[in-house]
Amino acid sequence: MPTQDLYANDPGDSTWQVPASGAARFSWEYDEGRERLLALYQKGKDKQWDGQQRIDWDLEVDPYDALGTPDEMMSLYGTKYWDRLTDKDKGDLRRHYASWQFSQFLHGEQGAMICAARIVESVPDLDAKFYSATQTMDEARHAEIYGRFLHEKIGLVYPINDNLQSLLGDTLRDSRWDMPYLGMQVLIEGLALAAFGMIRDTTDKPLPKQILTYVMQDEARHVAFGRLALRDYYKQLTDAELREREEFVIEGCYLMRDRLRGAEVLENFGIPKAEAEALSERSEFLQLFRRLLFSRIVPCVKDIGLWGKRLQQAYVDMGVFEMGDANLDLLMAQDEELAERLDAERFAAEERDRVAEVREAIESGAAES
Repeated sequence: MPTQDLYANDPGDSTWQVPASGAARFSWEYDEGRERLLALYQKGKDKQWDGQQRIDWDLEVDPYDALGTPDEMMSLYGTKYWDRLTDKDKGDLRRHYASWQFSQFLHGEQGAMICAARIVESVPDLDAKFYSATQTMDEARHAEIYGRFLHEKIGLVYPINDNLQSLLGDTLRDSRWDMPYLGMQVLIEGLALAAFGMIRDTTDKPLPKQILTYVMQDEARHVAFGRLALRDYYKQLTDAELREREEFVIEGCYLMRDRLRGAEVLENFGIPKAEAEALSERSEFLQLFRRLLFSRIVPCVKDIGLWGKRLQQAYVDMGVFEMGDANLDLLMAQDEELAERLDAERFAAEERDRVAEVREAIESGAAES
């Protein structure tokens, strides 16, 4: 079924055109590169995988409880609207929220694919071009997987959130070659990683857990790439140039904190926009979720050298300043470990099933003889 037929709201034109600016840069230096970046490129090649094969798509998903979301995590919980919902209504609400979340993941992954391709085009160093080429493939795979999950398991898609689209557009329109790194690798990818991680660690549903665990294994490399490239480059910038980038980060963080709340879901259940936003704002779970969204962004921003007084004060105001001391390397290592552990558990179970099947066949043959 065409995606256009699955949208909960009219997405408008089927394509979004963002005017490109900036130079395409070629490098004639083919022999040397940064050792750590080339090692990351090798890892990117080694870790390629097929979403059709690695994901167990035969796992069933109840679209009305796709993530096992408890009542308390729903923004309407405890309100007059919640009391009026039937069990069917609550199932519909869960379906819409799961669709909204995974739709934003889907649109963000397409944005990441385009940004990675722009980095291949515009970054001056060949080692960075090499790695970005592997990331472009990773992001294509992620978009493919999220699209399939929404089409086959949920049957409902939401348009891109206006504010995510705005941040993505600002990232792509900027002619400076480092801005796709900063907007996508640090802000949007950092936001996505935190959201992926929260669902991965709380859902009891095997298919979305598989998808998020394997996607996060890739994303750990992407954030490492952005940190490495920007840390090196930002050491060369003037204070004025650093402040410009900090302003971009501040604006982007406020935009994500204040606007990515899923209020459009509540609007589809007949709640006026202003009230839907107010209900989302008061939700205790969403307040916690919004804080956790910055668990990957704040330490990364600090690590790459954007840590001026105005940026620090913005994080104090958001209540996330202390996250700057989080061990980002440890978080990324855990993402890798969880994916490897999931593979080991799945393959061990498959091996046990094959052994049992062979043993059963042998015993059946012996009984017949």
